[in-house]
Amino acid sequence: MNELALPEPNNQLDQAQPEQMPSDLMQWVQEARQAALVAQSLAKTSFVPASLRGKPEDITAAILAGQELGMKPMATLKSIDVIQGTPALRAHAMRALVLAAGHEIELVESTSETCRMRGRRKGSEAWQEVRWDLERAELMQLTGKAEWKKQPQTMLVARATGELCRLIASDVLHGMPYAAEELGGIAHAEIVEDKPRLSISDLTGEGTAS
Repeated sequence: MNELALPEPNNQLDQAQPEQMPSDLMQWVQEARQAALVAQSLAKTSFVPASLRGKPEDITAAILAGQELGMKPMATLKSIDVIQGTPALRAHAMRALVLAAGHEIELVESTSETCRMRGRRKGSEAWQEVRWDLERAELMQLTGKAEWKKQPQTMLVARATGELCRLIASDVLHGMPYAAEELGGIAHAEIVEDKPRLSISDLTGEGTAS
């Protein structure tokens, strides 16, 4: 594969004066500049999901948000959507990050009408359980959306995943408030059995050749 042709910096980040910034902020500005360059190169390629294609600013936000979570850029583009300006993890990526941190998640029950999941923090004996069913979804006026009609089981799993991960491990998610499925009503996550379909090494790059 040919090397990416990175454009010359041409944005407001380049107006920053390094000598006036704290070292941590200087490093972040440099990282943001590099993310913007990569985003400009990828924006029109098939590497980028349809929801981000042609949107270099949103790709930049996604890459920076993923970096704070310890994810590599290409894994980030499979795991984060920017919906109405808000970066949001896909449910399967939330689950993978929480498991990678040593916490436990179990799918207790999953049907087209109900989903029960439970989880507990690493070292804790107490389980926390969440339940999502069609009645709850109807109260929130979700069931009329296209993806809820086509894939109710997947959407229930995604909703339960987002709620449980924030409940037991909000620190792992760095305060990211939503699963992408909650904001966009799009079913990204596959139905899970015992393990996430997206591997931990896919997110972090660990265990892969450099």
